[in-house]
Amino acid sequence: MSSAPFVAVAGATGGLGQLVALALAKRGATVKALVRPNTDPSRTEKLRNAGVNITPIELSAVPALTRELEGATCVVSTLQGLRDVIHGVQGRLLDASVAAKVPRFIPSDFSLDFTKTKPGSNRNLDLRREFHSTLRQSGIAWTTILNGGFMDLLIGDSPMINHKSRKILDFTTMVDTAEYTAAVAMDPNPTPNFLRIAGDTVSIDDIAQAQSNVEGVKYHPSWMGTIGSAQLMIRIMRLFGGENDVFPAWQGMQYMENMFSGIAKLQPLDNNRYPDIEWTKIEDLFREQKSKK
Repeated sequence: MSSAPFVAVAGATGGLGQLVALALAKRGATVKALVRPNTDPSRTEKLRNAGVNITPIELSAVPALTRELEGATCVVSTLQGLRDVIHGVQGRLLDASVAAKVPRFIPSDFSLDFTKTKPGSNRNLDLRREFHSTLRQSGIAWTTILNGGFMDLLIGDSPMINHKSRKILDFTTMVDTAEYTAAVAMDPNPTPNFLRIAGDTVSIDDIAQAQSNVEGVKYHPSWMGTIGSAQLMIRIMRLFGGENDVFPAWQGMQYMENMFSGIAKLQPLDNNRYPDIEWTKIEDLFREQKSKK
């Protein structure tokens, strides 16, 4: 049990989890990273160097987990997976947080606005929506952060660059999402149940133009079918399996369909809640990536 208040991060060895833990440490928080027993030390080296406390713990052991969470001011879940993780492991993390009387819980949502999507249209978003039933009944104060698509996925040969649409899309880098999550976790004031952020809101034409500006050659959007044809393709692809995979090809298409239909648009945005955060634009990301080549 920690003697000083701290923020606990579950899933801290993952991409987003590590960024959240580092952002919290940068803001001066005492951070406890909950990692699996026997985690390779190389996966936690960067966290240790930043002063993050590494705590090996089996997340299914609720009594032991409860003891580790006593004194926490917030628990941040960045756990990723299917029902066994989002409902099972994260559910036990929630149970321990409630038992330890943690004031705030941030679930591992970090996604499109699933409050607006149709059940059945996106398996991974359905799991998050369903978990909220448990979350609401828990009695703990909670805040979900919705960030649209991770802008980082636009780096390289992304299918997003190959669509033509007049829809406006929301993207936020993982770094900016982590910074915002850290700000929410350390906020001394009550926070809303839902906070919506977008580092950049663009059309496919805007993405093509940003890529053109950076590369110095013209990129053109190309048409790859209608929303209806995408929905049909998803149904066909699911017949061939992938239900036990975290991100089969058809799952990616479900995200694309949700975004391009406009149903999962984030609005209103809460970007200005923490004015110290500087948001990365898509062209900035492309330029940064080009400089690393």
